[in-house]
Amino acid sequence: MNYFEQAKYFRTKKRLGQNFLINGEVIQNILEYSDIQPTDTVLEIGPGVGFVTEQLIKKAKKVIAVELDEEAIKELEKLNAPNLTIIHKDILKTDLSELCDEKIKVVANIPYYITSPILAHLLGEIDDLNNKNRNKITDILLMVQEEVARRMVATEKSPSKQYGLLTLLSQFWANVAIKELVGRRSFFPAPKVNSALVYLKVREKPLLELSDYSHFRKTVKAAFSQRRKNIKNCLLSGGFSKEAIQKSMAELGLDENTRGEKLSVEMFGKLSEALIRNA
Repeated sequence: MNYFEQAKYFRTKKRLGQNFLINGEVIQNILEYSDIQPTDTVLEIGPGVGFVTEQLIKKAKKVIAVELDEEAIKELEKLNAPNLTIIHKDILKTDLSELCDEKIKVVANIPYYITSPILAHLLGEIDDLNNKNRNKITDILLMVQEEVARRMVATEKSPSKQYGLLTLLSQFWANVAIKELVGRRSFFPAPKVNSALVYLKVREKPLLELSDYSHFRKTVKAAFSQRRKNIKNCLLSGGFSKEAIQKSMAELGLDENTRGEKLSVEMFGKLSEALIRNA
């Protein structure tokens, strides 16, 4: 199938960040990475004109496509599949728990400028222990900007610009892995950046067991608030007391000049707990 010929006749909307995937091999890989089974219900976010949707409906029991663009919906309706439900809505305003009764797998080729908000919408914040959207999801396969993918899978040993709040949000509620890098020519119109397929296996429990998850969120938010400052000064600016910071860092053997991006997720957990004890 010549996806390029089909895509070029559709008037894409820059304001919606539309870049349609036209690489048939990558589309097949999406099905493989998602491990779509005949019993699965799939939520597709941003299906566009339906190139991936057309393949999903052949594999899954049910496909729920959430699309904002009215013209794209007209193209999706042409698929006329009994197992396809099309919802004209902004995904950020969609309550996943109301879509169906069963658990869902998520497949999404999303506008890159709202990747972080969509991820937060699907997973919930770090301290959102009973997020009803996340409780509905087993797996997520996202097409994102390569730079964002690197941030999602980063560790404290990665380049400092990669490791940050998006890293912690992604990994706190999911096991995350880059499955494939995707070149810009795989899309129409071609974006200015390369992309990547990222797979997230959603956790039933958070990565760390903590006494206060809101305090942990406050700690990491403060630590990454001013990247050029060391963690001591960042925590001071974040409202933590000087005495509690000094005691906690001494307990953990942390140099006060250490920057937040050099602390592992586990060490952030220990720091948050120490700050509570020493408050």
